[in-house]
Amino acid sequence: MSTEKPTLAAKPGQIGIDPRGPRFGAGVTALVLLIVVALGLLTPLGPTIVERAAEPGLILLVFATVIFGWGAFAGIQRHPYGLFYKNVIRPRLSPPSHLEDPVPPTFAQGVGFVIALAGVVLHLAGIPFALVIAASAAFIAAFLNSVFGYCLGCQIYLLLVRAGILGRGGSAAA
Repeated sequence: MSTEKPTLAAKPGQIGIDPRGPRFGAGVTALVLLIVVALGLLTPLGPTIVERAAEPGLILLVFATVIFGWGAFAGIQRHPYGLFYKNVIRPRLSPPSHLEDPVPPTFAQGVGFVIALAGVVLHLAGIPFALVIAASAAFIAAFLNSVFGYCLGCQIYLLLVRAGILGRGGSAAA
């Protein structure tokens, strides 16, 4: 077992990402999830699965789930918010002071995907406040990332690497 502590910094020769990109995406995600929470609190839980499936909060959470899945399975470099940041916003900014390893933020998208998917499934099953609780949990993580630069999913990834549960993938190898 290596004594080297994993970090979020990109390794030499590795293609890193601008850390401001995931923070921008987290800001957009936080806004979407805040709307989901508000809609979930304002809309009563429908008595049938068809009525629950048509609720605006659920529809928006399904959208967020798809976006999380896109980032988790296609990679953070292909995430729609990240592509918008890279092509529209980043050219107007100074170069980043450092680049980050894309693996932890991609893992964080997977965590968001699981949480959002659980909220969708439990809401459709008729569990009261499942949508609000799942969206609130994901909102807290997105808010921490966008405002404070603290990526909760990235920290979970690093803890799992340190525990030896996850290994560094090929793109993150030294």
